[in-house]
Amino acid sequence: MVMEEGGQRDRGRATQATTGAEGRQIFVELGAQNFDAICLSTYRTACKLRFIQKRCNLHLIDIYNVIEAVRDAGLNAVELNAGISVTRLENLVSSLFNQLSKRLPTTHTINPRESTVLLVEFLLAAVDSEPDSRLTVLSVKVMLAMLCGGKLVDKLRYVFSQVSDSGSVLVQSKFDGFLREALKLPTAVHEGPSFGYTPTLARSCFPQQKRVMLNMFLQIVPDPPPCLVWLPLMHRLANVEHVYHPVTCSYCRGNGMTGFRYRCLRCRGYQLCQSCFWRGNASGSHSNKHQMKEHSSWKSPATKLGRALGRTLGCVSSREPPHPIYSEEPERTLNLANIVPARPIRNTSEAMLLSSSVPESSKSLAAAQRMNEEHALIAAYVNRLQSSPCMDSPSRQDEEHKLIARYTSRLAETDGSRVIPNRSINFDVNKQKRELIAQLESKNREILAEIKRLRAEHDAACQASPEKGSTNPTLLAELRLLRQRKDELEQRMSSLQESRRELMVQLEGLMKLLKDEEQRQAAQAAGSTHTSPSRPSPSTVRSVGAVSPQAHMYPPQDSLSGVGGDVQEAFAQGPRRNLRNDLLVAADSITNTVSSLVKELHSDDVREEEERLLNGKDRG
Repeated sequence: MVMEEGGQRDRGRATQATTGAEGRQIFVELGAQNFDAICLSTYRTACKLRFIQKRCNLHLIDIYNVIEAVRDAGLNAVELNAGISVTRLENLVSSLFNQLSKRLPTTHTINPRESTVLLVEFLLAAVDSEPDSRLTVLSVKVMLAMLCGGKLVDKLRYVFSQVSDSGSVLVQSKFDGFLREALKLPTAVHEGPSFGYTPTLARSCFPQQKRVMLNMFLQIVPDPPPCLVWLPLMHRLANVEHVYHPVTCSYCRGNGMTGFRYRCLRCRGYQLCQSCFWRGNASGSHSNKHQMKEHSSWKSPATKLGRALGRTLGCVSSREPPHPIYSEEPERTLNLANIVPARPIRNTSEAMLLSSSVPESSKSLAAAQRMNEEHALIAAYVNRLQSSPCMDSPSRQDEEHKLIARYTSRLAETDGSRVIPNRSINFDVNKQKRELIAQLESKNREILAEIKRLRAEHDAACQASPEKGSTNPTLLAELRLLRQRKDELEQRMSSLQESRRELMVQLEGLMKLLKDEEQRQAAQAAGSTHTSPSRPSPSTVRSVGAVSPQAHMYPPQDSLSGVGGDVQEAFAQGPRRNLRNDLLVAADSITNTVSSLVKELHSDDVREEEERLLNGKDRG
């Protein structure tokens, strides 16, 4: 076929491109995770595929998103064994991630181009992992369904719709093809020896059953066959990634565990984290041969006691089945015998899966769905006519013309008020959903912008500034204490200044007394005939009283108002002084003056004694 030839050419180009470092980037990152140190092959395979799923951002895509993308790409109208080109695969994967980037909030962004390249390269590597394999529609559907996010039950329902017949019974040949494609994923991550494909796997999965229906097929969830045991484990790994156990690991002594927790049934109180258990670590009397129980959640002792009492008293209901029970009978489809002679649809399980995901809330929606199904059937029939080798025969053309005429006549006979208005209103349900999503995204952007604006205003209001620093109660209390201290110091300074001024006044009076005494002594000395020791002149006394140290560094705090001119002259000269230096200078001046006064009085006494002695001699 033309599609298969084009697919082989595109795959040849893609295989050459994957030989570079960029093409194998995901495998380089996978090797850096050191998953090969895990001893258990099941856990090792599940961890590797979980890493691939998260690295390609497939865990953010639901199975229903995959179904919609496959339908929009037109792969539902193509046979499962038909080849598909790499270009078409890239378009399908690119549409998946582009739609995902539109659905994600603005706080969580992905790179659709990078995710597309990584996933396409991994899918091509998985197809090339087995010899003589080719990229088909079934391989694309199966690999995307296995690696995407969502519930495992929904994935298996979609797979069953692809491998069952019109009576919802499993077809062994199609199930064998599913296993061949699904087991290419473990083979691509170098786990082929443990989970590789063998021709006898399809029969070994359901050995005792001749007719496998949907509910029996879903038993893969609680009791998977050995070849698919990694599939439920990968979903359990995703569910326990953020589960925390407040228990210390008995080997690595880590404070708390995340993920699975393993408890030994023989060693009392011996528990291991998932990293130690997967790598076979053991300590003390514990051995790797001991039976371990896996825990995916943490229950407090009180919860365990309550559950035990409930089971004892019979208050707890029996466990629910691992998956819902679905009807074994397929849904009745539309009777289109008057439009399409032969029904070109394989089965109705896929239509049942899609119809169950969208509730029929009104008659108008049901009419629009019926119209869409009619168009899908006609498109499938036209594709089958085009793929037939004898499509150019006159009889086949006449049959096609009759088909078109019959369909147009039915449309003309249909009541216009029943289908056509409903179709015009509710024809494109997905378009309405997209418009609603766009409106919600615009509102979300507005809300985020408003939150950002309010946060900026709050940050600006909370910034510390000199003008707004007084709003802090601690700073206000400190400021009040400082002001009180300042007032106390000012009062103390004023009292010291007043004491200083009084001292200066007293010093002024003392200096006046000294001047009067000096003048009196000078008058007596002028009238005396005897010589006496020279006295210090008033200028000398003044000069002595005016001498001050050179260390006057600070000015007086107030003016010497009310003090005589001599004191002002003594304290006004020289550099600026402070109160302490002024007091020291005043004390020195008083000391010098008193010393001079004592000397003068002593000299007067000596002189009077000499005069008495002289007078006594004269009398003798």
